[in-house]
Amino acid sequence: MNPSNKVVDILLVEDNPGDVRLTEEALRESGLKVNLRVVRDGLEALSALRGEELSVPPAHPDLILLDLNMPRMDGRELLGIIKTDDRLKRIPVVVLTTSAADQDVERAYELHANCYITKPVELDRFIDIVHSIKGFWLSVARLPDSSHP
Repeated sequence: MNPSNKVVDILLVEDNPGDVRLTEEALRESGLKVNLRVVRDGLEALSALRGEELSVPPAHPDLILLDLNMPRMDGRELLGIIKTDDRLKRIPVVVLTTSAADQDVERAYELHANCYITKPVELDRFIDIVHSIKGFWLSVARLPDSSHP
């Protein structure tokens, strides 16, 4: 369990501005101290995780929330890269996407996603999902120390 005073680093990989706003609001409502870094696609996420932007230190988040369907590099490709990179593979990745397709679920778990959640269309349900993610991944589950890649 994370102590309540610990700031949790989350990398949100999401190209839909509406879903970004909903996630930000749900996390704010949760009362959790969160440092949320948002990137719009897999290439931006990889750049952030590898520290390729000189003005910003490399991201080594406690948790990655990953959409699958994005431009340039989609979530499947990014997930495959993360889970085969020795420095990144221990970071829990929660796939949070609109796809309910069985082949997407199966492929995500083949690529070692830690969890797969289909985004609901209803606002209240979306907020409930984000609260559930916070409740389990950031309050119940014990995560590796993100300061030691």
